[in-house]
Amino acid sequence: MRLCDLQEKEVINICDGKCLGNVIDLEFDKETGCIEKIIIPGPCKLFGMFGHEFEFCIPWRCIVRIGSDIILVEVKEEEIRKKL
Repeated sequence: MRLCDLQEKEVINICDGKCLGNVIDLEFDKETGCIEKIIIPGPCKLFGMFGHEFEFCIPWRCIVRIGSDIILVEVKEEEIRKKL
């Protein structure tokens, strides 16, 4: 699977059924080359004109299933927010 394939899938939190968005980036471990986290932009600030206030950094271990059109994760939203 390629990054562009992951970017097309919506990420859904199974804890609350909320759609978090689409993957924009991955974080790798420098030593092992393994994927550590997927990065998803948070909601836009004012009318989408001023960028994002935070992003979601979801650890790879929190991914429950990668399907044909969605990625299911099990996370607490307040724990994965990363201020920009």
